[in-house]
Amino acid sequence: MSDRIENVSVGKKANVFFDGKCVSHSVYFPDGSRKTVGVIMPGSRLTFNVGAPELMEITAGECSVKIAGEPAFKTYAAGTSFKVAQNGSFEIHTGAEAANYVCSFG
Repeated sequence: MSDRIENVSVGKKANVFFDGKCVSHSVYFPDGSRKTVGVIMPGSRLTFNVGAPELMEITAGECSVKIAGEPAFKTYAAGTSFKVAQNGSFEIHTGAEAANYVCSFG
């Protein structure tokens, strides 16, 4: 997994969720698609509801995730990813370190 995203524009305003426990920036591609690049702060326990399908790539750190409808939490570390279905949700927990991610939509 590369540590760079080439040939993009970056939104200047941060997307701040859960009182700053999750912060991301939108990245816009020449074809009109968008991803977000962000961080979930250490010790966070958050629940996200999604409209469009999402692919969450963990780029640094580690987190535990329970996707709606699945029986248990699974651990994801840097270099792994998980998918969330359209109109789904997921819980994400971080431990002592932050989890960095790239989120793709659609």
